[in-house]
Amino acid sequence: MLYAVPPVTADDRRVLAEIDEFYAEFQRSTGGSKASEWISGVRKRLVAGAIRGSNTIEGYTVELSTASAIVTGAPVPASVPEESREAVVGYRDALTWVMQTPDMDFFAHSETVLSALHFMMTRFWKDKSPGRYRRKGIVVTGTDPLAPAYVGPGADEVPGLMRELVEWLNAGDLDTHLLVRAAMAHLNLVAIHPWRDGNGRMSRCVQTLVIARDGRVYPEFCSIEEWLGHDVNTLDYYRVLRETNRGTYQPELSASGWVRFCLRAHHLQAQLVGKRLKLGRDVWTAAEEMADRLALNERTVSALYAAATDQLRRDVYQNEEGLSRDQSIRDIRRLEQAGLVESVGYGATLHYVAAGDLKRAHDEISAAVTAPPVEPYPD
Repeated sequence: MLYAVPPVTADDRRVLAEIDEFYAEFQRSTGGSKASEWISGVRKRLVAGAIRGSNTIEGYTVELSTASAIVTGAPVPASVPEESREAVVGYRDALTWVMQTPDMDFFAHSETVLSALHFMMTRFWKDKSPGRYRRKGIVVTGTDPLAPAYVGPGADEVPGLMRELVEWLNAGDLDTHLLVRAAMAHLNLVAIHPWRDGNGRMSRCVQTLVIARDGRVYPEFCSIEEWLGHDVNTLDYYRVLRETNRGTYQPELSASGWVRFCLRAHHLQAQLVGKRLKLGRDVWTAAEEMADRLALNERTVSALYAAATDQLRRDVYQNEEGLSRDQSIRDIRRLEQAGLVESVGYGATLHYVAAGDLKRAHDEISAAVTAPPVEPYPD
């Protein structure tokens, strides 16, 4: 038996309608040839945030800049712990695959798919049986070992529950709103806790997978993994899970509080994504104007954009623009001479950030879109 989809309230329906409007606006604002010039930067930032957020919850904490570097395959500082780096790399690989699934006409949920995703995430920890179900009971420790936060179902129950979950993912409650269905996929997988480790990351990834399969909008625009990774939200996340499962596998309990929590997270994250899209569009426009004013090569706009919104790495710029090493060096040197970027670090981790007029433009645009979030459930 799985946790059942709960009835949605009038407030839930209102919040869902508002979220749907956010997503529709994302589609409108990212369409057309001009959007393709700047949207990749926003998408990379959101993917890095999702990867960082989901791993931070599990204690594998890295800076956003490190997550961004790993997303693009760039070197990371030697000071980053190996376990944290491998956790982020594994999650990057799994999430990258998930984001390709809207174009997989042959896709079907299966235990093999879930096993493969789990292996991608946890392959570094061979002692944790990556990709294989646990063969013993599992206890999630709490603040005191005598009072565990959660006790999962017996290992002998896991295969049957996972078969039931896969059947539901493929054919269950298909008329339910996508975000409610994704929330229930998350809840049921984390409640079953089928693996020795990585259950939380997998459950958050599967929530994103269910959303991705809908294919309406880029899945990273809809993921709540980044939001969940913020300290206060993480505490709330664990609180709601505890209130929902009450410490053991009890699928007869109501999941209404959990669904409401997820819808609130989607709404708040969507507000932030909207701001990031406006920031990205306006920074790109400012970079175009600067390049034109200084008679810079048109291709350097992407370099200016990267420096303003994240970090400019020469090898990434070279690959994305199809340049030779010498061309990329000359372009960046010209930007340095114009006072628009400055170098940080050295060797393999050398990168560039905005300076001068570019930094001022970014800061002004950022200030213009900065505003407190609107609470979707005000009462």
